[in-house]
Amino acid sequence: MIEGMTSAHFIFIPSVLLLGIVIGWILGSRAARDAYAAELRRREERASRKR
Repeated sequence: MIEGMTSAHFIFIPSVLLLGIVIGWILGSRAARDAYAAELRRREERASRKR
């Protein structure tokens, strides 16, 4: 085994990666939801202007 790498690295590194994935998933889904809502508002505004 590489010197300086304790067994804690095998717990710490994957847990940090998993935490990063979860945070990215949450922020990404929030951004996608906001973009979808903005697109719906734009479509409603265009439809009301055509009337």
